[in-house]
Amino acid sequence: MSLSYCVLGSGSAGNATLLTLEHDDGRQRILIDCGFSPRQTALRLRSAGVDRDEITDVILTHLDQDHFYPSWVKPIERGSVRLHIHRRQQRRAAKIGLNFRHVELFDDDPWPLAGTATRIEPVPFAHDDLGTVGFVIDHHGTRLGFATDLGSVPSHLFERFVDLDALALESNYDRSMQIASNRPAFLKRRIMDGKGHLSNEEALRAARRIADQSCLSQLTLLHLSRQCNCPERVKRLWQDQAADLLPLLSITSQTKPSPEFRVSPTGSRPTRPATGNGVAAPSIAQPCLFG
Repeated sequence: MSLSYCVLGSGSAGNATLLTLEHDDGRQRILIDCGFSPRQTALRLRSAGVDRDEITDVILTHLDQDHFYPSWVKPIERGSVRLHIHRRQQRRAAKIGLNFRHVELFDDDPWPLAGTATRIEPVPFAHDDLGTVGFVIDHHGTRLGFATDLGSVPSHLFERFVDLDALALESNYDRSMQIASNRPAFLKRRIMDGKGHLSNEEALRAARRIADQSCLSQLTLLHLSRQCNCPERVKRLWQDQAADLLPLLSITSQTKPSPEFRVSPTGSRPTRPATGNGVAAPSIAQPCLFG
């Protein structure tokens, strides 16, 4: 009944995360986003020991090309995977030629993954015009919170991202690098105006608060900018401001898959005693990767 995930790659050139759900009668492979070509996705899955034909479902955060690569339209038309998208993305999906026979629309209400006891809870965020969606994935009591392309951190995030066992969260840019970059002013505004991406500091503050109301065994940072961020800067920031969370922290890469992170429930989360710094003590320490 375990849950595990592997970030196949995360950044402006493509995003995809492999989610593996163990059931009594076998396992199920799901992608959160498919922002690489089917061929590149297959190569990355193969490096994780998974065949692309094992993927049954793709759950999208939104339809930007780095989260939904256009050539996935044909595999979806063939019915080889089921695509799940938020209803507010429906018109955009139709414009890019998606066949709705194999598309399942969801709203803001929680929904069960077909044929399983897994529950998907969408969490809407402001990002560009149509917004994006994060998820709390509850698999037999194991809870993963997944959020990228947030724009800003809304109060309802903290109402939904509670009692988590693992957190995957965007940490897109270093503010000083963004300001000093040669990017055009309109792009800087888009990224930093509250409907673009989260800075390292915003991500750390959000993760800190989520950790205080969870018992995390794994904390994964997503979607680092290659031009305006640096894993070593992220590492120093967390060492200075959240050193107690470092044993849980992994920083993902655009170019290669992460390790597989196996997540298990950490016990009675609401009543679990806190450590001296107010953070619930984790029971599982996963690898700490910086690069």
